Amino acid sequence: MKTIHITSCEELPQVARAIVEALGSRSVVALRGAMGAGKTTLIREIVAQLGAADTVTSPTFAIVNQYRGSGDRRIFHFDFYRIEDIREAYDFGYEEYFYSGDICLVEWPEKIEPLLPDERIEVRIAVDSPTARTFEIE
Repeated sequence: MKTIHITSCEELPQVARAIVEALGSRSVVALRGAMGAGKTTLIREIVAQLGAADTVTSPTFAIVNQYRGSGDRRIFHFDFYRIEDIREAYDFGYEEYFYSGDICLVEWPEKIEPLLPDERIEVRIAVDSPTARTFEIE
């Protein structure tokens, strides 16, 4: 496990780089943290590190957004906050995304815990102060 402490958003690129470097053959990243911890902000930086120029917004209502990274690589950004029943993930075909080999960045993974692949990266975000965060990457 790698732990990174930051004191401002300007340090987020180093966290995003560490996550991208940790991917290896894995493609699913589960981001865990309280509301307002900065999951979407971190995803914005990860998407930029992967070469996408798209505007990153939270897919809270759409559940999934798609971005294009370097080499036309597909990046999917999920927000399961509004999922009330795990069957909703089945309805939109989560397996096609999670097992496609495309990058899948998942906010609120606890809502679909049994569906997450074993081979994934876990990122835990702890809020230390209004500007400081601790990231645990495993």
